[in-house]
Amino acid sequence: MNIDMIRAAALRIQGHSRYTPLLNSPFLDEIAGRRVWVKPECLQHTGSFKFRGGWSALSALDEQTRAKGVIAFSSGNHAQGIALAARSHGVPSVIIMPADAPALKIANTKAMGAEVVLYDRDSENRGTIGAAMSRERGLTLIKPYDEPEVIAGQGTVGLEIATQAAEHGVTKAEVIVCCGGGGLTSGIALALEADAPDMLVRPVEPEGFDDVARSLKDGVIRSNAATSGNICDAVITLQPGDITFPIMKRLCGSGLTVSEDEALQAMAQAFSRLKLVAEPGGAIALASALYRSDQITGDDVIVVISGGNVDAALFQTALSRFGV
Repeated sequence: MNIDMIRAAALRIQGHSRYTPLLNSPFLDEIAGRRVWVKPECLQHTGSFKFRGGWSALSALDEQTRAKGVIAFSSGNHAQGIALAARSHGVPSVIIMPADAPALKIANTKAMGAEVVLYDRDSENRGTIGAAMSRERGLTLIKPYDEPEVIAGQGTVGLEIATQAAEHGVTKAEVIVCCGGGGLTSGIALALEADAPDMLVRPVEPEGFDDVARSLKDGVIRSNAATSGNICDAVITLQPGDITFPIMKRLCGSGLTVSEDEALQAMAQAFSRLKLVAEPGGAIALASALYRSDQITGDDVIVVISGGNVDAALFQTALSRFGV
């Protein structure tokens, strides 16, 4: 896994993904006590950065292998990214999703032509299910984060951040990334190591599901006791990946955590100040910049809103409780 793979993914994805902007709001700056730059991947195709990794992985397969179809497991955003990338390439896809995933994500994945298989994330192992179906049908399994070409695709976010930040005169900043298994975090870290070496990537997770933060602190992979029970479903995983963790251990700063209420409040701020729709797991980087500012250093902070696929009822809850 290296910068050359990320640059190659950027070439393959050019013209297919959206080059999302880098936004700023003086209202957010005032709350954070520094300039806050927002990379809104909620504006990406399928409403999440995951399309980048999906396209990267699909486009890297040889035609004969790709034609047989692909399989993936995801709570929703990777599912939609793979489903759209597969449909765009004209190949079948099977997506294994937890039964408690947001209804919008399940519906959207089906609408993109994927076959959806639901499972109980507390009693069944999605990796085992995916591996078995892959063997039975001859499908290529594309993992949600611990897959080099997926990481390469996510790393294109980092290439864009480096270019856009430099255009604003920002070459040194902490870059806060919503983190589940670490595909986006490690990909951005690799990209910035090459193109903006004075920037420090820091992962952020929901309170109680801070496996990456604990792993970075201890220097070895730590697991979560549970894999459900938080509104930030998009970034809840059992533990960081075998590929992603060594990258994060080498390149990332310490992890941050935020509460569910802070995630909801950040969703309301993103909508009010930037007119962005963020899902809870996609808003936690912004939440940390706004409400954990004492744990961040420097005059500038860059945050990635990683996704915006939120059910209407939950979004309404965020606005009604914390609307500005």
